[in-house]
Amino acid sequence: MKKMLVAFSFFCFAVGVASAQTKLPPVDKSPMDMSYYPNGYPVSKIQDKATDPLMARVIYSRPQKNGRVVFGDLLEYGKVWRLGANEATEIEFYQNVKVNNVKIKKGRYTMYCIPYTDKWTIIINKENDTWGSFKYDMKKDIVRMDVPVQKQTEITEAFAMAFEKSATGTNLVIAWDDVKVSLPIVF
Repeated sequence: MKKMLVAFSFFCFAVGVASAQTKLPPVDKSPMDMSYYPNGYPVSKIQDKATDPLMARVIYSRPQKNGRVVFGDLLEYGKVWRLGANEATEIEFYQNVKVNNVKIKKGRYTMYCIPYTDKWTIIINKENDTWGSFKYDMKKDIVRMDVPVQKQTEITEAFAMAFEKSATGTNLVIAWDDVKVSLPIVF
């Protein structure tokens, strides 16, 4: 009994020391978010209401405008951007797709962007699990597509990405500040 009490005391002490050393990170200023196509797929799936198969998912961090001039100041025109904040944005296709008439195999990829005043060059790249665009390697690009910038009347305070259904598949709509772009994805 005495041995059991000593063992239990040691166990409680070890658990207390281990938990005291764990320091959780603070909440990020640019929270991570996720969009699916079809929209709301995980909820539809658990409610047995999913009628279409899962086609795509994008994971990205959402920087805030916070009164700043975004395009041309915070983000320089003509320079590669991670398409969000923190980790580079990742897109996953659950079946083969086409972007700009280029076949892309089912899988997970990283997205980048080169913003200009009148267009954005959207890039899908083979690299995964990278932070920012500091190690961006254009040799790993799968496809680049120029998409026109559309001015918005309302300001999008937090960077946002969402899929919308199209006649040939979906468009990935990307919006921040007073602009948005739309990347066509063909299924």
